[in-house]
Amino acid sequence: MSELNSSFSIKEWSENDRPREKLIAKGKNTLTDAELIAILIGSGNREESAVALSKRILASVDHKINALGKLSVHQLMHFKGIGEAKAITIVAGMELGRRRREENVVSIPKITSSKDAFHLLYPIIGDLEHEEFWVLFLNNANKVIQKKQISVGGKTGTLVDARIVFKSALEYNATSIVIGHNHPSGAVQPSQSDKILTQKLKQAGLTLDIKLIDHLVVTEKSYFSFADESIL
Repeated sequence: MSELNSSFSIKEWSENDRPREKLIAKGKNTLTDAELIAILIGSGNREESAVALSKRILASVDHKINALGKLSVHQLMHFKGIGEAKAITIVAGMELGRRRREENVVSIPKITSSKDAFHLLYPIIGDLEHEEFWVLFLNNANKVIQKKQISVGGKTGTLVDARIVFKSALEYNATSIVIGHNHPSGAVQPSQSDKILTQKLKQAGLTLDIKLIDHLVVTEKSYFSFADESIL
């Protein structure tokens, strides 16, 4: 049977192209919108994979998730490969996202001190046995628009690409950021590389008019704030 005449299920793709495996191996934040939708629908049709089908659905709404969430079951079923069950799954997924967004609107955390940032970051990275680097993206009222993992490392470090940090900041229309990473060793003092990275991101932010408010080093028991120590 030729490739075009067979159904493309996730199990038949090469390992690097499997959204489910990618989510497990690299984390949910690494998946594109199309890959997330592909997980929901599971398989495509005889002519295209689930990811290709998902891209086509997204293209029909100008790649806007909010617009996708407004499509009905019957509207989704107009796409070849989307039957009632898959359409219902997409609608249910979109509705969960809407409800989650409503919860976030009710109580959007505001960063007024290093302690506020610590309370947001500690539950995420405080007790990890490997290093992770996260960014809090803020609006002009210092309210958190989004939290995002930028990189994952080993026990002694993680690499951070400034381009990824500020690309995300621009996408979220953030006016300032707070960065943070953990030290699994428990050593709260920043390393020399931590200080260099802080200055690098600060300078990059000045160019884009996106202010770096603070950099937190988080451990299981405490934290270090560059802003509080006046070394930002």
